[in-house]
Amino acid sequence: MLLAALGYFSSVAILLSFLYWFLKNEGFSEVNFLVAVLLVLILAGGWGYIISSHILAPKAQLDANLSHLSSEILHELNIPVATIKANASMLKKHLQEEERSLKRLERIEASSDRLERLYEELVYSIQKEIHPIEKEEVTLYHLLHERIEAFKSFGRNSFHLDVGEMKIRVDRIGFEKMIDNLLMNAMKYSDKTSLISVVLDGNVLTISDEGVGMDEAELLKVYERYYQSDRKKEGKGIGLALVKAYCNDEGIGIQIKSKKGEGTSVLLDLSGVHVRT
Repeated sequence: MLLAALGYFSSVAILLSFLYWFLKNEGFSEVNFLVAVLLVLILAGGWGYIISSHILAPKAQLDANLSHLSSEILHELNIPVATIKANASMLKKHLQEEERSLKRLERIEASSDRLERLYEELVYSIQKEIHPIEKEEVTLYHLLHERIEAFKSFGRNSFHLDVGEMKIRVDRIGFEKMIDNLLMNAMKYSDKTSLISVVLDGNVLTISDEGVGMDEAELLKVYERYYQSDRKKEGKGIGLALVKAYCNDEGIGIQIKSKKGEGTSVLLDLSGVHVRT
């Protein structure tokens, strides 16, 4: 797209130069001006047609093909996910008294839920590359409660959730991914017996942990892609970079406060996405 824009800009500059040269040498008159303008329009139209047919049209066709192919693949991927969930649910009904089998089924269900979540995020990521994601109105408490329940299945930290009935208008899956990254970081960098708090004060949502924390030098680098304050922890160091990018896109203010050995708090200013009733 940039190459096409530069090419068209250059061609327009050349045509204007031609117009100047023609009028300077032939003299300015109404007839000469109309002839020069007509030639410029013909050449500009021809060049525009070449650019659109050879550069822009193939890209549009490629996007359409990618969208169609993605839809087919994602549809096929969704079938085994739905099958696993349905069969696990039916088996669970028939094994109410077999504790060990029930535990295995619960693990299967948790894994299928996670797989379904990854499927939704894959759909979201592909759609976001093709066209803008439509924003929707959601209740903050319900969204956060659902995500926290998903993390409770890991059997690690306990959670404290204290938010009102605020409604926000956001790219929902993107917002959930952001929250997931913050909750995962809070779990990853804190003891599994410690508390993670999610509290709303006014329009500011704060996610706090009692973990290892960061010093000032680490805080300066925390949004850098692939940066990890602790290399021993699993992950690729892109979580907070994605969180920051999402917040910038949505107009959500983000601030991180942390002290070494005391824990970290992430403050999200939701004023820009708050739906006022």
